[in-house]
Amino acid sequence: MKTPPGLSIPCTAQSGRLFDDLPASPEAGERFDTLLSRPGLRIERIVSTGQASPPGFWYEQPDAEWVVVLTGTAGLRLEDEAKARKLGPGDWLYLAPRRRHRVEWTDAEHPTVWLAVHCAA
Repeated sequence: MKTPPGLSIPCTAQSGRLFDDLPASPEAGERFDTLLSRPGLRIERIVSTGQASPPGFWYEQPDAEWVVVLTGTAGLRLEDEAKARKLGPGDWLYLAPRRRHRVEWTDAEHPTVWLAVHCAA
C-alpha cells in the first residue's frame, strides 16, 4: 500500500453499500456510521427513523458540514431562520463552521438516509 506524502493512513480501496443494514424502527435509534475518515475530513452515513434534536438543543460544530438527503424526508432548522427547511431525496445543504442548526423532524415511516461530509474550517 502506498501512502501519499504527509499522510500516515494507507490509501486502500474501500467500498460499501449505503442502503444496507438500515435500522427497521425508531426504537433502534438514530445511527451514525463513519464511511471515511482522513485528517480534516470525515464522511458519514446517518440513518434517522423519526428522531429529532432534543428541545432547545442546537448543533454548533467547529467544522464545515455538507449534507444531502438520499432517502426519506427531514426538517432542518437554521437558528436564524423562522421555520425548518423541508429536505427530501437529492436536497443538500452546506453549513459553515459554527452555523447553529437542529433537526426538527425526520420521517418515522421510512428511514431518512443522510450523507454528511465534515471538513476542517
